[in-house]
Amino acid sequence: MLDSRNFIVRTLLADGLITEADLQRAQQHAMATGSDLLDSMVQLGIATSRRLAIANAKICEYPFVDLAHFDIDLRNARAIPRAVAERLTAFPLFTVDGVATVAMQDPLNLQAIDQLRQLLRCDVDPVVADVEELRSTIARAYTMVSQSGEEAQEAKEEQLTTGDEPIVAAVNQILSSAADANASDIHVNPEERDLLLRYRVDGVLHRQQGPARSAHEAIVQRLKVMAKLDMTQTRKPQDGKFRYRHKNENIDVRLSITPTIHGENVVMRLLRSAARIGPIGELGLPSDMQGWFQEAIQQPHGIVLVTGPTGSGKTTTLYTALNALNTPDVNIMTIEDPVEIRLPMVRQVQANSEIGLTFASALRSFLRQDPDIILVGEIRDQETAQIAVQAAMTGHLVFSTLHTNDAISTIERLQNMGVPSYLVASTLLASISQRLVRRLCQNCCVPEADQLLLTRVPAALRMLPYRTHAGCTACRNVGYSGRLAVFEMLRMTHRMRTMVEVNSSPTQLLEGAKADGFRTLFHNGVIRASEHVTSLSEVAAFAQQFLDAENLSLREAA
Repeated sequence: MLDSRNFIVRTLLADGLITEADLQRAQQHAMATGSDLLDSMVQLGIATSRRLAIANAKICEYPFVDLAHFDIDLRNARAIPRAVAERLTAFPLFTVDGVATVAMQDPLNLQAIDQLRQLLRCDVDPVVADVEELRSTIARAYTMVSQSGEEAQEAKEEQLTTGDEPIVAAVNQILSSAADANASDIHVNPEERDLLLRYRVDGVLHRQQGPARSAHEAIVQRLKVMAKLDMTQTRKPQDGKFRYRHKNENIDVRLSITPTIHGENVVMRLLRSAARIGPIGELGLPSDMQGWFQEAIQQPHGIVLVTGPTGSGKTTTLYTALNALNTPDVNIMTIEDPVEIRLPMVRQVQANSEIGLTFASALRSFLRQDPDIILVGEIRDQETAQIAVQAAMTGHLVFSTLHTNDAISTIERLQNMGVPSYLVASTLLASISQRLVRRLCQNCCVPEADQLLLTRVPAALRMLPYRTHAGCTACRNVGYSGRLAVFEMLRMTHRMRTMVEVNSSPTQLLEGAKADGFRTLFHNGVIRASEHVTSLSEVAAFAQQFLDAENLSLREAA
């Protein structure tokens, strides 16, 4: 790399990717810190390691390989010792017709190629890779590959510098990689001959390179130890939890193990700590809705409900409200199943139906604990609904969730649970319905060309520009990166209270709410799409859960 450094810099300058001023800044940084010029360029953000690798490949006239989208067999780690792979910054990708294709940082290092040729016992065909991706691949490969015999002993001497056993290191790598990918769930699925590892990122499952099938039982046992589950039980489902420390952040992991015909299936939910709970302004509520929400949660008593399917961000919305109200002069108590986020000064209780600690029984106990604010994980039955209403009537602010398709439906749902209409009208402050949509990658999004989607847009918004996903290296060729929430909010205004008391129909309630400024989830989703933060296809995906082509125009006209 030393010999090609100047050529790389010249290539970047010639291609207009850096300026002379950038180069001077990098040179000054390199002299001041004693680091390599190219490393200084990466540290200062002048160029990415990927860009440097592409330039190097161009100079050396070797192919560039994007390891992020390359299906790498991590078992190739057995071909060379980890110490050698790290020292040479090289990893074998595959072998065809007696020639091994090896990803390298420096394909012109002839000594390295000779050593690789001897270890692999075949000819070597170098390709260039991003050094950061290459190092990550090497680290992942040597911690997740299943080893035995002499290889295991070699691993202890050469790779496991922490002293951990290979399976412990493999589990740690699975958890760390998922946390780095911002995954919400980890799936470890045994097949007949393979072990399928998948991460759910932005609501979509993505397959990962994982350990060998032979490591499955040991991985499950390790997870049972971490969650304090019965290690001898393999024929019944088990649920547990444990806390994992990653990059100075505590991540609570909810573990579910279910027996299948191929072995125990594992799903882990990753729950971030309260450090991820920000102010109300970061929820993404439209400005008018944000004001309504803040007004509702500042009331001394009443009920605020958040609705939506599992995984739609309801808990985040509720805890954002609690975080805003959490002061030393306020007593906040919660009953949840499970406790997903921990907040200081909040008395949080884990429901346990096996010992009779249900939402309803906990609520009764809470009323004797002098609470100001109560959070109930979910109102799922008549008893819990009635006690929550009683708490709201006796001077408490109650937060909870319901499983309804939209905000308007919460009124009918409470009525069906046996809550009289006059009590719904007098205690309900607001109902929010929400969905999560994927956030468009701003590096590659393109104008929307799907005419069918465009025709579904309400007439008043049809002339606005919309964009859709394409895919690039920044978003791992998905077209999306991250998620955001879309909301609708029903306020219990004087008009709405009157309509609820006289048992108005859902259609009449919708008309009254719109007269007070209510906008549907679909309408608000289209507005977010017009802001180019998401796509119409994402909005249509959740809208079809409660809207079809026939009633769309009716609801939008109402």
